[in-house]
Amino acid sequence: MKNFKISILILFLLPSLLWSQDFQDLSKELPVDENVRIGTLKNGLTYYIRNNEKPEDKVDLRLVLKAGSILETDEQKGLAHFMEHMCFNGTERFPKNTLVDYLQSIGVKFGQHLNAYTSFDETVYFLPIPADDKEKVNKGFQILEDWAFNTVLTPEEIDKERGVVLEEYRIGLGANKRMMSEYLPKLMHNSRYAERLPIGEKEIIENFTYDKLTSFYKDWYRPNLMSVIVVGDVDVEEMEKKVKKHFAKYKNPKNEKPRKYYGLPGHEETLVSVVTDPEATGTNVRVMYKDEEKDPATKTLGDFRENMLKSLFSSMLNNRLREKSNESNPPYTYAYSFHGSTYAKDYKAFQSFAMTAEDKQLEALQVIMEENARAKKFGFSASEFERAKEQLLSRAESSYNERDKKKSSQYVSAYQNNFLEDSPLLSEEYTFDAYNHFMPTVQLEEVNQLAKDLIKAQNTVVILTGPEKEGLTPPTEDEVLAVLDIDESNLEPYQDSEIAESLVRNPLPKGEITAKETNETLGTTVYTLSNGAKLTVKPTDFKNDEIMFRAISYGGSNLLSNEDYKEVQWALSGLNEAGIAGMNQNDLNKFMSGKEANLRMSIGSTTESMFGSTRPKDFELLMQMVYANFTDLNYDEEAFETFKTKQNSFFSNMSAMPQFYYQEQFYGYLMEDNPRFNGMLPSEEDWENTNYKKAYEFYQQQFSNAGDFHFFLVGNVDLNEVEELAKTYIASLPAKDNADKMIDLGYRMKNGEIKKVVKKGTDPKSTVNIMMYGDVEYDSGEALAMKALGEILSIKLIEELRENESGVYGVSARGSMNKMPYASYNFSIQFPCGPENAEQLTNSALKELDKIIAEGPTAKDLEKFKEAQKVEFKEKSKENNFWMGQLTNAYTDQKSPDKMLEYLERVEALEANKVQEVAKKYLTKNRIIGMHMPEDES
Repeated sequence: MKNFKISILILFLLPSLLWSQDFQDLSKELPVDENVRIGTLKNGLTYYIRNNEKPEDKVDLRLVLKAGSILETDEQKGLAHFMEHMCFNGTERFPKNTLVDYLQSIGVKFGQHLNAYTSFDETVYFLPIPADDKEKVNKGFQILEDWAFNTVLTPEEIDKERGVVLEEYRIGLGANKRMMSEYLPKLMHNSRYAERLPIGEKEIIENFTYDKLTSFYKDWYRPNLMSVIVVGDVDVEEMEKKVKKHFAKYKNPKNEKPRKYYGLPGHEETLVSVVTDPEATGTNVRVMYKDEEKDPATKTLGDFRENMLKSLFSSMLNNRLREKSNESNPPYTYAYSFHGSTYAKDYKAFQSFAMTAEDKQLEALQVIMEENARAKKFGFSASEFERAKEQLLSRAESSYNERDKKKSSQYVSAYQNNFLEDSPLLSEEYTFDAYNHFMPTVQLEEVNQLAKDLIKAQNTVVILTGPEKEGLTPPTEDEVLAVLDIDESNLEPYQDSEIAESLVRNPLPKGEITAKETNETLGTTVYTLSNGAKLTVKPTDFKNDEIMFRAISYGGSNLLSNEDYKEVQWALSGLNEAGIAGMNQNDLNKFMSGKEANLRMSIGSTTESMFGSTRPKDFELLMQMVYANFTDLNYDEEAFETFKTKQNSFFSNMSAMPQFYYQEQFYGYLMEDNPRFNGMLPSEEDWENTNYKKAYEFYQQQFSNAGDFHFFLVGNVDLNEVEELAKTYIASLPAKDNADKMIDLGYRMKNGEIKKVVKKGTDPKSTVNIMMYGDVEYDSGEALAMKALGEILSIKLIEELRENESGVYGVSARGSMNKMPYASYNFSIQFPCGPENAEQLTNSALKELDKIIAEGPTAKDLEKFKEAQKVEFKEKSKENNFWMGQLTNAYTDQKSPDKMLEYLERVEALEANKVQEVAKKYLTKNRIIGMHMPEDES
């Protein structure tokens, strides 16, 4: 018997012993997740394939190329990006616009789903498609193959696309681009990266000869620089056959150009760039200590552990920086530090960033340098270390808990990073085990040593950017250098503070559940609580570690007089900054270490609400946060002054941006008869007249009656637990007999045939807004038709304004109807463009709308809308956020939530004449046009 007991003991201990041994040898290579199939064809093309049914009946296809703008010759600047555009303009199997047309017909939207990007070292194409039909998947592989090897580059199509690419180039013009062109040569000193921004150069885009683009495609779009990634609701064996069928036959060029990798040269001197611009909206500070050598790939257990140490280090340093931002008269709005990537492939740097007030750049820089020096000299405290470990383990645990709920797009991104950066491909189980094994072995001294290893006065670059205006003198280079020389003798160790143990400071008068009603169709349960509050709960299994929360009540700021509203408008969003339950923001951040729960309150014009989320493990904590926000919101004038300071720093120069100035002037004109419109952002005078006390008292008033609220929970909840926590934390909330209503004050924007042109800025760029709106008698059928009209017109505008006229990079139309607080419709068209084309493109856009009014949408375009709705509904209906939105919208619109289940039937029944009827009824007159243009040349 004794031997038997020993054998049983060994049997139970063996797995843990083996588990421990797996992590003892730090030189051991990290294992690749066995659920992904990785292969390399003879021609060098790498593929990754994985079966994943989240979302179901969908597959994410991706073509990844290890070639970007860094490989361009001087005559090809911008052509890597131009080539990306051409892949959507016609291939051997899909000539001209038939590729986009086909994908729209199966529910794939151009831009939203179908997309691509070009960077310095890579070009990536995204193709998520339905997998419910083998023919759709076959077509998807044909598209990937054609992108890779069979894109048609005719002179006609190249010349047409010049205009589209130039419009994308135009969008990027402005203060940020001008400032970047000045500081980039120092940021990427003596590096090719400083000369190869992916967007390229205007003159080259306009004038390059066709052979330059063709040669880039032939040189770099080749198998040994490519990866094909396939993840979704598919059979792995079948997908592997398709990869081989479509890609194995292609060969690399006989005399292929070597794929060079360009580094980031070091420099002994500290480089400083202070750049200002009249249109700059923000004031920033950036410090970079570049690593001397390439960053090695994460290959071994030792590398994994080293990365974990860096995460702990960054977490603790950033917690200190965040605390500084919550102090009275803070040195910056926000700041953070990290050791991470630069523009140069495989080269990293320790980097610090801060957004500051326009006159506090040197102060912010000094705080950053002092905190870096403090970490180097004294290290971190044991309490900081424990909180950082708790936080890192908490995130690892949440990721592990969601291991069977990950979306295909998450896996695709991981495989892309493996191909491009040689990043590890660990299973969630292995990662979680590694964290749990290594975390107890990490010593505080190891992390403290990192401060000395990472923060070195070498290869240093300091970049200061901000506004250029009268009365503001930017720092000089000598002043910046002086701040970098920190006198460490004046530094003292960081002083940590005590952490409270609970958010509930007083015993709770537990309430009761007085009624319970189940809706089997929706899968919801509605509780009535003893204080009159309602609680709707929908348990789901969409995610394992997510619970979403909302609480809504009618009322809002429309209950206030115009005078009172003006005093509290800007203060309402800052009430959270005081903290809850006697804890300020810094105390709360420490208290929440290792916990996953968040909650915010909001007071809108017609409702007040709370919204947040958590995981099952911290569900009770979220309920405590709800109780504390209702009953124990702190009143702290100093915290509010800090909030004002940060807000003013953030927004003080927004009007310098021409596009924002245009929005202010345009909407200010339309709203000039509305006494409650006090500008889009607060001025210094607005802040001076803001009454924090009155805002706080209004908050207390609106959240003093929980019986007037409807609470919602969606996610992985247990109803028995919900009932107990609801009795403790919701039913115990104070309540009154009265109930507020949703009020329409009757204020409306101007209407009629209006055209407002606003001139601001010097860059040759414009924006056009076309709007039609008004009051209606709400009808759900018309609302659906209005939505369809927006989607269909977007398709036609892309075809006409982008593809045919080459006049825009992006254009969209949107139609909607609202039921509350008053029934209304809203239809809009928006696009950026060149000033010289604004009038013509406006006419073209309205011409496309008038075609639908006169003839109705084509059956083909209506079917595209329907197919897209089916695809989106199928995916979104398996997400907690979707259900929360449907349930809360049903409450605020005072309609039955069961109606959502009829949505696809209503979509299928929608006819073209209904869309035409709505267009005729609402969109033939009262067209408001807003147009932003550059200032006239003086």
